[in-house]
Amino acid sequence: MAKQESQKSAIKVRTSYVSTIISISLVLFMLGMLGIILLNAKQISDHVKENIGFSLYLKEDLSQTDISRLQQVLEAKEYTNRIEYIDKEQAAEIMKKELGEDFIEFLDFNPLSGSIDLYLNAEFAEEGSAKLIEKELKRLPAVRMVDYQMDLIAAVNRNVRKIGLILLGFSVLLLIVVIALINNTIRLAIYSKRFLIKTMQLVGATGGFIRRPFVARGVLNGFISGLIAIALLSGVLYSIKTNLPEFFELQNFNFYGILFGLVVLLGILISWVSTSLAVRKFLRMQSGDLY
Repeated sequence: MAKQESQKSAIKVRTSYVSTIISISLVLFMLGMLGIILLNAKQISDHVKENIGFSLYLKEDLSQTDISRLQQVLEAKEYTNRIEYIDKEQAAEIMKKELGEDFIEFLDFNPLSGSIDLYLNAEFAEEGSAKLIEKELKRLPAVRMVDYQMDLIAAVNRNVRKIGLILLGFSVLLLIVVIALINNTIRLAIYSKRFLIKTMQLVGATGGFIRRPFVARGVLNGFISGLIAIALLSGVLYSIKTNLPEFFELQNFNFYGILFGLVVLLGILISWVSTSLAVRKFLRMQSGDLY
């Protein structure tokens, strides 16, 4: 009979540990998903900004040497992400596709000039920076005219700021929920062992001695939960890579390594603190309050 009771108790303990690990894993997975969204929001924002730029229309009498020299000057600028040179013939082909007819045959000459599309680095895709860059580009001797979409730059930055504030607010809210859920889960697991804690205390065990195995188990549970959350996140990322391969063209995988490390660290840290506080609570309880 005593053996059966011991087996039942062991099963209950294992079930408690498993349910705690599963609960923490799911919560950490949610937090990791938010981290992935935040990482991609920043990189997608930079990707959009780096596709904003200037069109520099060149003067007619430029030689190929002059154009090459201008390209070298532009590539050396700190605000330049990349440049694309479009000669008169390429410009004419683009115009033909847009108009749907051969305007050169009608005019009997090509009125278009060569141009250079200059795309900005993300940190320079701001209204103030763009105006200064425009003034600098207009002073270049080989440039006839500079054109860019100020409204587009303003709209992109306005929307990026709004989305950033929304994600920041949601992140703070989710972090509070995550800490509360993990804390409550661990408290419930420790609650089932409150009589064991009080018995150890009554026979003379110190608070540190009683806390040590619970905290060690809590840290282990947090570590295991973090690994499970990483496995789930890796599955999500693999699914995205399989179905949306272009998604990973924007990614820096070092960020994911840091994110996975933070997920495990957060699981360990929250489990450690919550377990310590829960055990301390039951150590301070009077025997009559345990029922």
